[in-house]
Amino acid sequence: MADVVIAGAGPTGLMLGCELALAGADVLILERRTGPTGESRAGGLHARTLEVLDQRGMVEPFLAEGRPLPAGHFSGLPLRLDDLPTRYPYLLVLLQAHVERLLAEHATTLGVSIRRGAEVTELRQDADGVTVTLGDGGTVTGRYLVGCDGGRSVVRHLAGIGYAGTDATLTSLLGDVELADPPAGNVFQRRTARGDYSVLGFEAGWYRVMTTQTGVRPQDGPVTLDQLRATLTEIAGTDFGLHSPRWLSRYGDTARQADRYRQGRVLLAGDAAHIHYPAGGQGLNTGVQDAVNLGWKLAAVLRGDAAETLLDTYHEERHPVGARVLDNTRAQVALGRYDAQTEALRATVAGMIAQPAVNDQLAGMVTALDVAYPLGGGHPLVGRRLPDVDLPDGRRAYQLLHPARPVLLDLGATPLAVPEGWAGAVDHMHARSAAATWRLPVLGAVPAPAAALVRPDGHVAWASSTEGDTTGLDAALATWVRQPALAAHA
Repeated sequence: MADVVIAGAGPTGLMLGCELALAGADVLILERRTGPTGESRAGGLHARTLEVLDQRGMVEPFLAEGRPLPAGHFSGLPLRLDDLPTRYPYLLVLLQAHVERLLAEHATTLGVSIRRGAEVTELRQDADGVTVTLGDGGTVTGRYLVGCDGGRSVVRHLAGIGYAGTDATLTSLLGDVELADPPAGNVFQRRTARGDYSVLGFEAGWYRVMTTQTGVRPQDGPVTLDQLRATLTEIAGTDFGLHSPRWLSRYGDTARQADRYRQGRVLLAGDAAHIHYPAGGQGLNTGVQDAVNLGWKLAAVLRGDAAETLLDTYHEERHPVGARVLDNTRAQVALGRYDAQTEALRATVAGMIAQPAVNDQLAGMVTALDVAYPLGGGHPLVGRRLPDVDLPDGRRAYQLLHPARPVLLDLGATPLAVPEGWAGAVDHMHARSAAATWRLPVLGAVPAPAAALVRPDGHVAWASSTEGDTTGLDAALATWVRQPALAAHA
């Protein structure tokens, strides 16, 4: 029996596999496809995703292959990313096919097993685990099953989890093609009365062409090159001589979210938990961040450090994040329509985005740097991601998170007395902080804490403003590090 069976070897499933294996879990990933698709799919990694990769010491290969773009957008209106308070103030342009390859390589080095050509057809869970039946009639078992198998998730359906939302109101066509007569430069969401189109140069010799028309429902069946050519010509007045497609696809603005992210020993992450219009490139990134939130919690339960109720905090924390992504992509769809009223609204919103405070708020949301979990009051850092501050010994804060263990970051002049019984359960790092304030998305400068308890996902679970004050630390350790009652019976 595996500790965890994961359905789906996309970015979410692979990242979850890495997180669990790093914590010592035995992980099996089942993938319906027999091999990598070769489809380019999503186009980039946002700042928070790069940060979580950095937290595990695995960001460098992604940076080496990607191309930084210091701008994003909100419904086609430009957003500046270059002033975000992060080491990665940009979108890293890197196609999903490369992201999956790099994640799969890292997962393999950690001992994750990936079984391809394995389609989930049935599941049965009991008090001890989940039995998964495959398309070939074989079965595998795991103590837990996580569905990372996309918007049409078989795991979600078999678990009986609802997927409510809204149907599509538009159709976008996408083609990775070659062009005989390309435009002089990249074209992004150029609007006409008939829709909008984009022509983006990606890797040498080929382009990504996208068209969008509102009021047109997506059709069934594969997209043809002739369909893309006709739609592009209708909107742009030319097809730019497109030919030799590598990949053709269509998508709409269907937006749905799972009613719950956990049903007993079955959990959901990524598109299996939420789908939406791909405005701002948030889907892949949200899924990877789901995996990082879930992985350390599931590992703690597997080790016996926490009761299964810790897994309920995964839904409590990530479901609102997914709901917000659905809301902001719906807003972007509404702002992208082509009537005179919407054009006037776009002009108004563009003027607002020109104000730094508005730009920073939207950029923080799209990049997920502003995510704050409801972990209690006190210091403004609590619930937010720890900034990657420089430490006096030459290390950075995120390097302390490479082992995926909780960290007590102690920044006072005198080392903090760790509460009795917790010394081996948390990594205690004592270092004076040179910075009096830390800069956070949206909030701006906040006082540097005297000490902070940082969860393995990089979010602050407790912080104190006063040197030597440990009020609330015991409770935070018992909630997020190890539950004493369980440890006593280990």
